[in-house]
Amino acid sequence: MPGEGVVRVVRSGLEESVHLFDVAVVDADGRPVASAGDPGRVAFARSSMKPLQATVSLSRAPFDFSDAEVSVMCASHNAEPVHIAAVRGILGRSGVDESALQCPSMRPWDEESALAAPEKMRINSDCSGKHSGMLAACRAQGWPLETYRVREHPLQGEVLDAVLRASRRSEVHVGVDGRGVPVHGMPLRSLAMIYASLSHPDELGPLAPHAARAVAAMGAEPYLVAGRNRVDTAVMERTQGRVIVKAGAEALMCAAVLEPGVGIALKIRDGSPRATAPALVAVLRALDFLDDGDVEALAAHAAPEVLGGGKPVGALETSVEFTGLS
Repeated sequence: MPGEGVVRVVRSGLEESVHLFDVAVVDADGRPVASAGDPGRVAFARSSMKPLQATVSLSRAPFDFSDAEVSVMCASHNAEPVHIAAVRGILGRSGVDESALQCPSMRPWDEESALAAPEKMRINSDCSGKHSGMLAACRAQGWPLETYRVREHPLQGEVLDAVLRASRRSEVHVGVDGRGVPVHGMPLRSLAMIYASLSHPDELGPLAPHAARAVAAMGAEPYLVAGRNRVDTAVMERTQGRVIVKAGAEALMCAAVLEPGVGIALKIRDGSPRATAPALVAVLRALDFLDDGDVEALAAHAAPEVLGGGKPVGALETSVEFTGLS
């Protein structure tokens, strides 16, 4: 019988809700390391694809970007001031006006930032870093800026080539993400393969140095990848960049463990984002990529409190049973 992953919501000793999740873990050679649930479950990569999309943008944008700017290209950020400054840095270096962004106008995700600057703006989109990187690549190559999101655009063609190469697939399902950019659907084991490729990018050919740059920037500037109260940032800060994490919409979470070179992809079946952080921490602990001290330090993400009248009356509890883990 396959193992399974479960996040339980417990209030006052009663199990109120249950979130099942699937996990695939592969090494840099594409060999399966472990799995829970269905590692063949097909999902869109959503924002978990951003480090590879940023890799392609960097390969076509020969500007002297800072680590913060590269990291925010890989981000689903909170639109805190530090994130907005980094996105504007990308646009400034590449000579692209902010009006070229085609992500929807939004308020910042971060509550404090939204209170300070409540106006809806395109740069506040959690994806504005990715879009700015794409625009920088288009400006450098002389490609049209107006259609950078279109599947037939040369940049999106190069992204698709990179996705196929990194996942070691001959085809993927191509759709449209929440911000209008092509999104790629594949089994979780293939998403894990992409993250294993990012951990050891030698097989990515000419993209290898750019993938290494993206991963190094995420490790050096993890706050730019997400921000305040976000598990991506918290895990990368705790592991000092040994583990690279990127969430995606519909409760997807992917990670690259740089040594020994492992890719992880997990998906909460019902798409509930409240279950992703505890599931990620539990998976990393079960694989010995986090220790008990790390889990304790990450308690707010590992076992989020369930509140009653503003006081804790329970928590999210996670268990994962792997198949194939020796």
